[in-house]
Amino acid sequence: MLSKKTKYGLKALIHIVKNRDTEPIAISTIAKEEQISVKFLESIMLSLKKSGFLSSKKGKNGGYYLIKEPTDIRMVDIFRSLEGPVAMVPCVSLNFYETCDDCKTESECNIHKLMLKVRDNTLDILRGNTLEDLAAD
Repeated sequence: MLSKKTKYGLKALIHIVKNRDTEPIAISTIAKEEQISVKFLESIMLSLKKSGFLSSKKGKNGGYYLIKEPTDIRMVDIFRSLEGPVAMVPCVSLNFYETCDDCKTESECNIHKLMLKVRDNTLDILRGNTLEDLAAD
């Protein structure tokens, strides 16, 4: 299930893409227009900034702005930044792999086989879409 953190992060990024002509955009503006708590959004925006998607400007006309083109920001990168692993179970994760204690071997585990398919299809979708695609009307 998609967390509220990721959902709100995506909403905020879409808002920034759609309002790029008014850069930077105040966090209070994004929070009000997207109906997100300012405190929660501050935390999300800091995560996105640390991940290299955004930067910020302080002061009266301050706010957040993209530091990459929306066409260069893949959904998989945003997802991993905010959500963590793409895989539903650690034994199929590419970046956060861990063995399962309750399986004899991965090659014999039917759940593992299914989750590999789920992971691969999810990655195909997330890698094949950018922030620009998501923000398109």
